[in-house]
Amino acid sequence: MSRVRSLIVVAITLVLLSMSAERAAAQVRIKDITTVSGVRENQLEGLGLVVGLNKTGGKNPETRQMALNLLQRSGLRADPFVRSQLRNDARFKTENMSVVTVRADLPAFARKGSRIDITVSAYDDAKSLAGGVLVMTPLFAVDGQVYALAAGPVSTGGFSVSGQSASVQKNHPTVGRIANGATVELETCTPIGVNGSIQLLLHDPDYETASRIGQAISLTYGAQVQVLDAGTVEAVIPPEYLDDIPVFLSLVGQLKIRPDSKAKVVINERTGTVVIGENVRLSASLVANGNLTVVTAESPEVSQPAPFSNGETKEVPRTDINVTEEKKPLSLLTETATVGDLAAALNALGVTPRDLSTIFQTLKASGALHAELEFN
Repeated sequence: MSRVRSLIVVAITLVLLSMSAERAAAQVRIKDITTVSGVRENQLEGLGLVVGLNKTGGKNPETRQMALNLLQRSGLRADPFVRSQLRNDARFKTENMSVVTVRADLPAFARKGSRIDITVSAYDDAKSLAGGVLVMTPLFAVDGQVYALAAGPVSTGGFSVSGQSASVQKNHPTVGRIANGATVELETCTPIGVNGSIQLLLHDPDYETASRIGQAISLTYGAQVQVLDAGTVEAVIPPEYLDDIPVFLSLVGQLKIRPDSKAKVVINERTGTVVIGENVRLSASLVANGNLTVVTAESPEVSQPAPFSNGETKEVPRTDINVTEEKKPLSLLTETATVGDLAAALNALGVTPRDLSTIFQTLKASGALHAELEFN
């Protein structure tokens, strides 16, 4: 009897361990599904000039205007009338330069003097930016202030070669990058937790997930937590972490929860990809899936009258029609409990991913599919 009890205890323990392992596998860190309010990147943009091109630059009036502006900034001034003439005079060669737009993402905690990557894209009709060098260009934010200065050699990772009757191109030679090509001149660091609390913003707003995040923080650190909405969780910083807020944020970020999600089916009809969410449920349905193929072929014949008769030679139409209908039996989809059951039921039909798109739309229209349909 004791041996039986031992076996039962071992079996229960194995079941509990497997269940806990399954739960642990489904858990994710809070830092992977949230961001701290105030911690964000800022987009910077500017208009610059790339020089040193090998006859692949632009020839637009804007290119000549930018070149004149560069000369003026360097102290080579010209009469306004002469400047207007040069702007519209195609004899002023600009094949070795190109007007470009410069873009960069300013990290949240970038300090003055930090280096960031930039992307350079041709604005005019330049053929390639390969081998070019970006002249010092100020980068502006939405408030109109200069936050960084960009300059350096452009790396395109491609080329474009053309002759009189043929051309060869690899990648996009009119777009390039400059690693560490901009220097931060103005900081955008936002103080975190100055009012004694922090706010976590969910990547995918959901009330259940927000509630679980709040419970995890409250139970672990005894902090006062409030779920403001489906996408925001506010936590009061415990007194022992008021002087070391980054440590508290790092500890909170390591907490693991099991996020909840809406029942959703995502369909990409261009690629035939169908992704079914974990919470998708299906009511009992009767589904028939079959294809009807109709092939028509015209094979006209010539009608030739008998000799010495008054008949005429005419073309007589002949049409062959072949109808093929794929015969598939009716399949009963029972009420599913898991996404695995749903996948097995649909596989039993022998449908393709593209057929799934039509099936899911029909099931949704009939009210049997209890999930949100999303098309990409």
